[in-house]
Amino acid sequence: MSTRPPPATHDVFNQPPRFSGMNAYRADPLLVEITLDMDRALRLDFEGIGRFVMSAEAQDLARLANRNPPELKTHDHQGNRIDQVDFHPAYHALLRKSVSGGLHASVWEDLPAEAGVAHKARAIRFFLTAGLETGHLCPVTMTNASVAAIMASPRIERDWLPKILSRKYDSAHKPAMQKTGITLGMGMTEKQGGTDVRANTTSAERVGEGIYRLTGHKWFMSAPMSDAFLMLAQTPEGIGCFLVPRILEDGSPNGLRFQRLKDKLGNRSNASSEVEFSDTYGFLLGEPGEGIRTILDMVTMTRLDCAVASAGIMRSSLADAVHHTRHRSVFGKKLVDQPLMARVLGDMALDVAAATALSMRLATAFDRARNDPREAAYARLMTPVVKYWVCKIAPALVYEAMESVGGNGYVEEKALARHYREAPVNAIWEGSGNVMALDVLRVLARGRDLFDVVLEMIAGDLGAAGRRTRDVLEAAMAVCESDQGAARMLTEQLALSAAAAELNRIGAGRVADAFIETRLAGAWRSTYGMLDSRFDARQLVDLLYPES
Repeated sequence: MSTRPPPATHDVFNQPPRFSGMNAYRADPLLVEITLDMDRALRLDFEGIGRFVMSAEAQDLARLANRNPPELKTHDHQGNRIDQVDFHPAYHALLRKSVSGGLHASVWEDLPAEAGVAHKARAIRFFLTAGLETGHLCPVTMTNASVAAIMASPRIERDWLPKILSRKYDSAHKPAMQKTGITLGMGMTEKQGGTDVRANTTSAERVGEGIYRLTGHKWFMSAPMSDAFLMLAQTPEGIGCFLVPRILEDGSPNGLRFQRLKDKLGNRSNASSEVEFSDTYGFLLGEPGEGIRTILDMVTMTRLDCAVASAGIMRSSLADAVHHTRHRSVFGKKLVDQPLMARVLGDMALDVAAATALSMRLATAFDRARNDPREAAYARLMTPVVKYWVCKIAPALVYEAMESVGGNGYVEEKALARHYREAPVNAIWEGSGNVMALDVLRVLARGRDLFDVVLEMIAGDLGAAGRRTRDVLEAAMAVCESDQGAARMLTEQLALSAAAAELNRIGAGRVADAFIETRLAGAWRSTYGMLDSRFDARQLVDLLYPES
């Protein structure tokens, strides 16, 4: 009997090599350009992250963390209530890497190399990491942003900040003050209120100096194995903001009873839970009736992360699609050389470049806001604008990248499927599109001062197109003063104008010119590939996605 294998039915060819082994930072000329004025040590750090996220090892960690979602264990084998969530080791490995790199708190460390650019430096790290895996970035984002709220109570800040700043990831089930490092989550929304947190019914009863007993529920509480959570609850004076430990200092649980984990579309590596609680103790942050004000700085920081992560997901997805089209032949040509495909890729590349530049511009405003009133105005007005536009375009762009790859992009072996599931969450979390647009209207209702400052900055950076663009924005503002339903129109126009201005300011040349002409002066369109023939689409692709 023959032991030879059966003859092969076919040879495998015309398939692209695995999309790994490159450097995500070095392969992004726009990102490199944005960082040229930063300290060399920072740029070397970005290179290290760029190598890691494109390594086969890191990509396997991302795949495993999402193929093996967390599991809730409410009781142990003896029937004791434990309320623990088990994560795959790959999730812990990704968190360990990001925490060691300072993604969870570097803006609060006062590092000499990051003086004046701490938010921008972290945003670049976050952008690169999001292109790999975003589920584990949920507790990273919340930990970083929570410090803004914790600073409202100096005593709590003194005790908790050293643990937050630690770059040692510690997943042990122990009281926070007994750990080498901690992460924080948040629980804001309830069944009856959702975004309207003023409708929350969770109550808080004062039992000591700055200590309250909480009773109620949270409909979404993300990263339930965090060491503490920021929560809103009703006090006699109004809504208060509380830091709620998961485990008390004596080692006993703090009454947080997880009902179930959310069965989510995406963000599968990370757990989001429904929780009920009574006799749960929390520390008041700020004043009893000022909880929403206390939490706002935290929310602002998470919105920046939403935009940066969405830009990172888009960049990674399109880079994967470009890689595929450079190695795949159809009808006698490489896909990237086919005119229709080149137009689609070039058109998408403009939006990714704009989203990247705009997100980094917002991070820069965060860095400068304390010392520059103009930058503070930019940060206040443009945070909801940038979050709105960058997060909202991500699902359509990632889908188009998937379609450019074809059937191979629709299977779970490719990161594109994961990116597509992830893409909607940033537009929903921390304020949906309508909430962001209404926030823009709130700024407008308080007066034109902030708008005038930002419009002047945008018009100045746009150059020749600035005057006309300012007229368009002022007309949109006038409409919104009498028609709240027009808020999305103003918000999108602000985003497109600011993105164009930033591309022009950083000297993006043909990229900036094409974006200005197609987005600010072009006809309305709903799909990619509408680039006019006078723009060299293939050149745009090669400029923004050089061959490795």
